Amino acid sequence: MAEYNELLRIEDLVIRYVTDDGIVEALNGVSLVLREKQTLGLVGETGAGKTTLARGVMGLIPKPPGEILGGRVIFEGQDLLKLSEAKMRAVRGKRISMVFQDPMTSLNPVMTVGDQIIEVIAAHNKLPPDEKATMARDMLEMVGISAGRMGEYPHQFSGGMKQRVIIAIALACNPALLIADEPTTALDVTIQAQVLEMIRALKTRLNTSMLLITHDLGVVAQNCDNVAIIYAGEIVEYGSLRDIFKRARHPYTRGLFDSIPSLAHEARRLKPIKGLMPDPVNLPAGCKFSPRCDFAEDRCRAAPPPLVDIGEGHLVRCVYALADFPKVQAEG
Repeated sequence: MAEYNELLRIEDLVIRYVTDDGIVEALNGVSLVLREKQTLGLVGETGAGKTTLARGVMGLIPKPPGEILGGRVIFEGQDLLKLSEAKMRAVRGKRISMVFQDPMTSLNPVMTVGDQIIEVIAAHNKLPPDEKATMARDMLEMVGISAGRMGEYPHQFSGGMKQRVIIAIALACNPALLIADEPTTALDVTIQAQVLEMIRALKTRLNTSMLLITHDLGVVAQNCDNVAIIYAGEIVEYGSLRDIFKRARHPYTRGLFDSIPSLAHEARRLKPIKGLMPDPVNLPAGCKFSPRCDFAEDRCRAAPPPLVDIGEGHLVRCVYALADFPKVQAEG
């Protein structure tokens, strides 16, 4: 298997938000690596810190209330957290682009879609107007929209077509990294499949790396090379797609798989993960998952467990990473 060069390295990233209700501990020392031409899936529940991580990489954390307390984001050999806003703007859109969750709110309603694509091209390339327009038409055609619709406005497009326009804008400058933040959440199931297939094809064609943020393990299975499971602002398990799907080790990851239906096993009821994600203003001491974990012991609540490599780069944040889980009494 080919070993690709490292494109993005996140080291011990800590981000919090200071609000009237208290300090929201959104990210608590997250570390990740993404290599060229690969897709890393970032999986977690709502409120786990997925979007905060994406915004941290893009330099889009609102200050205030957001604060980056520590860590590094190394992209193409430079720490993005140390760049001025002007230098970050040169990276954003040209080298790193982002597709946001909701296509309905990501486009300017009073600009034609063609002008919105041209605007991104113009921000990073000094080209004659006719060349910028040609590039914009080519991008629309690439995402499956007729170039004849350049002069139309967002309200004239369906949700799936709007998301295609957003992807055209994101890929207009052929970025090295595409961050896709739940790109199909607002779309119906059949359109979701079409959009994901298009992203896959364009990623391969343009040799783009992708950070795919989702809560859908089916989307991960079809699109990702490596997977990181995030819970309460921490990476609790990280490994290759095969590691995560064939030998998931963290109780939270296993709970995610148990809570979705399987075609291989007959079950009368799905097995949900008990409890709720902890309030990021008041996170539990020790292991953040311990209040919901069937195997939690006093030592789990006393101190946060480290990430342990259980072999071949498969990392697990659990005291039982290298040991057998204890027997659990059946309820009832």
